[in-house]
Amino acid sequence: MRRAEIIGAFFLGLLSIYLMWKSGEPPAWNPDIKRFDNIGLIEGEGPGSGFWPFWLSAIMLICCVWIGWNWYKRTSPPSQSEEPFLDSYAKRMLLLVGGGLFGFLALIHVVGFYGGMFIFMAYYLGFLGRHSIVQTLTISTAVPVISFFFFDVAMRIVLPKGYLEPLFLPLYDIFL
Repeated sequence: MRRAEIIGAFFLGLLSIYLMWKSGEPPAWNPDIKRFDNIGLIEGEGPGSGFWPFWLSAIMLICCVWIGWNWYKRTSPPSQSEEPFLDSYAKRMLLLVGGGLFGFLALIHVVGFYGGMFIFMAYYLGFLGRHSIVQTLTISTAVPVISFFFFDVAMRIVLPKGYLEPLFLPLYDIFL
């Protein structure tokens, strides 16, 4: 557990440094802005395009340093533990949930985002969660339908439909 804590903090710290660097890049549409000019407040406009990503990543980096300090001083419970990070049950669940997520990502190309979401929710609730078939089908149907109306209809963000695209054409005719 001790080793996992410092390794996790180290990699999250590297990720936060990378995100801080990337959020400081000027927007492609405005070549007059120099690197890191967009992470502050722009007079008359408000926060720049990199403001929130940069400062949230900076807070994450501070937290990683704090975790490293607690690890060094052995003040947190994980830094005092010599137990393994994952027991056999946790490894099994990591594989089942992670495998399901990778399956969801692979299905997006075939059945689209909403079809993949339905299948993943049915797998997660029905197989892993052992919920009843009524609960599983209700939630597995409701989440993609609500997501469709939120993203495609309300926000006009079209998500991939895969081979299920013809099923959505009547909905576009009605709502768009």
